[in-house]
Amino acid sequence: MPRDLPPSHTIPELLAAAADRNPDGVWVRSDDGVATFAGAAARVASAARALRDAGIGHGDLIMVTARTTPPYLICWLALAALGAVTVPVNPRSAPAELAGLVRQVRPRALITDDGLTGLVSEALASGAAADGGPPLGVLDAEELAGDWAAGAGGVPAARRRLPDAGVKPGDLAVLIPTSGTTGRSKLVMQTHRAYVLAGEGFPYWMELTAADRLMTSLPLFHINAPAYSVLGSLACGAGLILLPRFSASGFLDSARRHGATEFNAIGAMLEILMRQPERPDDADNPLRLCYTGPSPSEERQLEIERRFGLRIVCGYALSETTYGTVWARGTRPYGTLGSIRQHPTLGEVNEGRVMRDGRAVAAGEVGELQLRNPAVMQGYWGMPEETSRVLLEDGWLRTGDLVRDNGDGTLTFVSREKEVIRRRGENVAPAEIEEVLMSHPDVLEAAAVGVPSELSEEEIKAFVVVRDPAGSELPVIRAWAAERLTRFKVPRYLEAVAELPHTPTGRVAKHRLERDRTTDEIDFEASGR
Repeated sequence: MPRDLPPSHTIPELLAAAADRNPDGVWVRSDDGVATFAGAAARVASAARALRDAGIGHGDLIMVTARTTPPYLICWLALAALGAVTVPVNPRSAPAELAGLVRQVRPRALITDDGLTGLVSEALASGAAADGGPPLGVLDAEELAGDWAAGAGGVPAARRRLPDAGVKPGDLAVLIPTSGTTGRSKLVMQTHRAYVLAGEGFPYWMELTAADRLMTSLPLFHINAPAYSVLGSLACGAGLILLPRFSASGFLDSARRHGATEFNAIGAMLEILMRQPERPDDADNPLRLCYTGPSPSEERQLEIERRFGLRIVCGYALSETTYGTVWARGTRPYGTLGSIRQHPTLGEVNEGRVMRDGRAVAAGEVGELQLRNPAVMQGYWGMPEETSRVLLEDGWLRTGDLVRDNGDGTLTFVSREKEVIRRRGENVAPAEIEEVLMSHPDVLEAAAVGVPSELSEEEIKAFVVVRDPAGSELPVIRAWAAERLTRFKVPRYLEAVAELPHTPTGRVAKHRLERDRTTDEIDFEASGR
């Protein structure tokens, strides 16, 4: 791979090019309306001017409670046009989580909407805003986006001209929270270059054209939807369909209503869709492609494809780099992550290696996947030690994921080297759950682990050592956690134990905890509590 960074563009340049190429073509679709490429660019330009007038400029950190809706998309693109850095947060965060991130980031402003003012007010009043809160205050996403669906065509070029803020490909675009926010979240510093390279590559990897419509219900506070669906649709001129949330029962109807031809799935989405009551018209839909990863077994994949009448392409990436692996065009390496993905016009920009004990493994062996490419993050914001653990001096990124080198250029996912629990498409840091559980007055010690799920990925089980085994109630302790954690982080299983096993250095020996179902645990989802 060339050591010099390849030529690249910025996020606003990708938007402007799409608007110039097909101004009157419909780009954004939602149940609330549609917007053309030129119309959306005009709304972004207007929002950018309003944000600039509010005092926001190049390099400012702006926190955004990013719902998957057109107004939030407009705001993200407007911030990118100004060279501001978006810090997207889960709109379902608990107030304590949001407060923790505000303390950590100290944003210049916070963008939200009327439906989340209660959450934001509680977070800012909880001590997070001891210094007065964000200096520029709280801004409304819907007001900034205005009548985003207005105008079916004929938008003058002058109206869609974006502010010239001197944004460069290497500038920061987003700080992506990757784990808990009650303490110090790891914030991935990602650049315009990383997002644009992903947008340019995705249509090639997926064989997408301007005739396609990419549908996403994935969160705008992660990297998948913005980098692949949003910028991928801009790069190839395809339509973009935004669903505010994933609904298994209404997913196919949404695809039919909007004419979707492709969607991205993470976590257990495909399994949840498969568990819906089967209907004779399941395959009667416009969908032809789905991108997901890690890949299911060959048998299960073919079953999913037959039922819904589509083709699945599998790949792998992470917040720390948008360039991982993907099934090469024209191949079907079932059960694998595919091979190292490359750029469609720049050629070989990505290197991968599988390492164990300081050496590259032989074919058939397992090791940690490491990647080196121009989409690798700049590091974790404000965390040099954490950054140095994963970013090597020669540019290699340690992914922390164990894979098998199949000897034919493809890789198979084995497990995660790091302790992060993967639940419902989200990375969950056990330490955050344990901190909240141990803040309950009855809990002396806690340990959270991933346990097998009947869908895919993992469920969360927490072991707690309680002060009074006779008087402490697990439902009360779980309710305590549910008030302080986002829903997907709340343990499904809770079990009281007399003590936790420890290593000689005093750390909890989680490998010695029972991760199978036991008669002593409570399944709160099955019991309805």
